[in-house]
Amino acid sequence: MNTYKTSGVCSREIQFEVENDIITHVQFVGGCNGNTKGISALIKGMNINDAISRMEGIECGMRGTSCPDQLAKALKQYKQSH
Repeated sequence: MNTYKTSGVCSREIQFEVENDIITHVQFVGGCNGNTKGISALIKGMNINDAISRMEGIECGMRGTSCPDQLAKALKQYKQSH
């Protein structure tokens, strides 16, 4: 299980698993429960590169980031270390 500490959003961290570049599990700790569960369900089974390209740069209000953007950052960091 990989853990990413978020910044600038309501969720505190993201826990996720990737196998052979496919996202197999995502769970947000904190944040808007329905939205984060929805994000998790939508990207399960998705290629890591596709998920990053779809979510990177999404903003929530004036924060300059969002939970999907933070997940993209987590996945990018994962790719760099593996």
